[in-house]
Amino acid sequence: MKTSGGSDAAKRRAGESAAEAVDDGDVVGLGTGSTAAHAIRRLGDRIDSGLHVRGVPTSFASRELAADRGIPLLDLDEAVGPDAPGIDVAIDGADQIAVGAAGRVATGAEGGGDPTAAPLIKGGGAAHAREKLVDAAADRFLVVADPSKEAPVLDRSVPVEVLPAGRSAVAEAVRAAGGEPTLRRAERKDGPVVTDNGNLVLDCAFGEIADPEALAATLSATPGVVEHGLFVGLADEIHVGTETGVRVTERSGGSGE
Repeated sequence: MKTSGGSDAAKRRAGESAAEAVDDGDVVGLGTGSTAAHAIRRLGDRIDSGLHVRGVPTSFASRELAADRGIPLLDLDEAVGPDAPGIDVAIDGADQIAVGAAGRVATGAEGGGDPTAAPLIKGGGAAHAREKLVDAAADRFLVVADPSKEAPVLDRSVPVEVLPAGRSAVAEAVRAAGGEPTLRRAERKDGPVVTDNGNLVLDCAFGEIADPEALAATLSATPGVVEHGLFVGLADEIHVGTETGVRVTERSGGSGE
């Protein structure tokens, strides 16, 4: 489920900060959510001022916003592969970021991450499968957030996109792993949320996640799981908007505001 909290001004500062890190000629992964939307809008403004970039959207919503802001778009298959330009940088939000020592990655299995890379939970907008494809393919992944998304250890429910036919089997596997799955229901229609890929979402509560890497591996190995919302070892920079500026933390552990 989507997270609430954090001022729009802080989200805007984070999104615009990451957008300023984009260079002329870059192919940019365009994330989903309210904070990533600010980055997309800022990129549109920069295009109006002469910047030349192309975007790879992660959802219907980010595609629509990017098109409205005049950002030329590529599909993922056009951006990644033989003779393709690749993705230089991806900008995306997070529902929760582990900033404490307990939340650091042991070995960074996903994306070959640095031991200091902060693990994330994403998927509040049910776009995490496409987001992870784009974010993992990018040379740099910039996370944008407000301070309400930071926590000493991950403890939010983990969204898990599942094949409709595998819903019950995945739910049982989640319970066996110590979680409690809940089918995500739509807010403005009867029935469940259906992702852009035509699948369902289980929001899985595990309490405090002491080892995100191990849980990510368990979920990835579960038949019927399309993708889960644990992003482990992928983030290269985290841009956190505050009431006075932006705090940027790099994978190496350095930070500044």
